[in-house]
Amino acid sequence: MNRRPTLLVAAALTAAAALSLSACGSGDEGARDNEKIAGADAGGKEGESPSPKASDDGIERPKVTLPKGDEIVFTPETTGEARTDAVLRDNAEYLRAIDEAIEKQDPKSEAIVFYSKDSALLGTVDWVSGFIKDGTTVTGTVRYFNRKVVFSKDGSAGLTYCADESKGYTKDRKTQKVNVTKPTKNSYVFYNDRLRKNAKGVWQVTKSTSERGSEVCQL
Repeated sequence: MNRRPTLLVAAALTAAAALSLSACGSGDEGARDNEKIAGADAGGKEGESPSPKASDDGIERPKVTLPKGDEIVFTPETTGEARTDAVLRDNAEYLRAIDEAIEKQDPKSEAIVFYSKDSALLGTVDWVSGFIKDGTTVTGTVRYFNRKVVFSKDGSAGLTYCADESKGYTKDRKTQKVNVTKPTKNSYVFYNDRLRKNAKGVWQVTKSTSERGSEVCQL
């Protein structure tokens, strides 16, 4: 099951996107109401926040709460290098924000807008909207591993990582039935994100590509 919006910039990844949509059963009809999305064109357990403790950077961040029965694991969470850890932290909150938005049926949630912009924001809104349309939410455990950050001369950051979705599932909102699927090669996804630090000091995801079934992520 793909929990992430797939924002493709290369035709070679089109097949991976189609596969991810069929695996999750969530529709993708293109970005809707783009002109109404703030920032689109600008440069656990239920009731508990699994977000890491507030940093000392003075930034007031929205609280993110995962759906009941939903868990996200990050490896590594930190590296000991301040700038790298800031990127990892904000990207982790972006991923948590997606699951929260799916559960709350709020594709333009405060956290989504806070942690993403440009094509990443538009794609995320559209992705979450697909779950709402299908009447599903997320549950189970997804592990993000091999998280590596590289900084560019233009000030942006590139973040690559893998997702193990073999224990992550969709759940029907009405029946509460969990769609348990058998793990396959396509349960593993390689992601390549681009992030930029905004005026508040938040590393926002601006663009993302993915490859489902990537050999890089096979365990």
